[in-house]
Amino acid sequence: MVSITHKSNSLRQAIATAIVHVSSQSTIDAIKNKTVPKGDVFEFSRAAGLLGIKKTSDVIPDCHPLPVEYASIKYEIEGLQVRITVEVHTIYKTGVEVEAMHGAAVTALTIYDMLKPIDKKVEIGTIKLLSKKGGNTDFPNNTIPVLQIAVIVCSDSIAAGINEDASGKIIIDKLASLGLTANKYEVIPDDIDRIQRTILNLCASAYDLVLITGGTGLSPKDVTPEAIRPLLEREVPGISEVLRSYGQQRTPFAMLGRSVAGFIKNTLVITMPGSANAAVESMDALFPQVLHVFKVADGSRHE
Repeated sequence: MVSITHKSNSLRQAIATAIVHVSSQSTIDAIKNKTVPKGDVFEFSRAAGLLGIKKTSDVIPDCHPLPVEYASIKYEIEGLQVRITVEVHTIYKTGVEVEAMHGAAVTALTIYDMLKPIDKKVEIGTIKLLSKKGGNTDFPNNTIPVLQIAVIVCSDSIAAGINEDASGKIIIDKLASLGLTANKYEVIPDDIDRIQRTILNLCASAYDLVLITGGTGLSPKDVTPEAIRPLLEREVPGISEVLRSYGQQRTPFAMLGRSVAGFIKNTLVITMPGSANAAVESMDALFPQVLHVFKVADGSRHE
């Protein structure tokens, strides 16, 4: 199975349909009147469909087991057709569209099996996904605003040329995968005055987003939070909470991180850990959903 360990839990929803065609009105009447020899078609097939939803990962090899937190199966008779509508919800890292479609398929097959003794021409028609919500589906590329973005690396050793930067380049690559461009990239030492001057200059230059990597730990040289926190005019603590929560699910040391985030004038400043792995995790934890802040804070500016 493909890895979904980098994803975050969110509400995921999917609706799928299937159509069962019968050959005569007498079959429809038998369904409505509950006179089909094998029993109540709708109730039996609903039970089978719910089981099909729950067992999807058992029969589709690449599907991940997931918690089904809501499932609904509804029927509508249209002439000589029975339309099945299946809706599935979960709060998890991956979507439920296959579960919804599998539930629709199993429901349709059960109806077929129950009707075949009285109607030899029953057919299963189109099985399709009607809609899905949750995860990156809610953030299509055409809704991502055009932003002026700076990536700043805080590290004495990298600034001195002793070590090479990895985290800043990872952040730039992650931005590029979302269709965003880092308009400025700079490496500076772990110095409070230098960090503050750099960030204030970027804010004065109307940058929308500044991503700082490095200096958020507990070593004596880690001073990025001390430099940034006094400058924040509107702190956004939820961003830091998500970073720590996401990281804590992957390493027990994430609780030691001291990332801060908030606005300096109209510029959103986010500090992130300095290791390469932490940079990947930080970007996965925040993007693209953090970009919604620009619509909330100043919707007219980035429409």
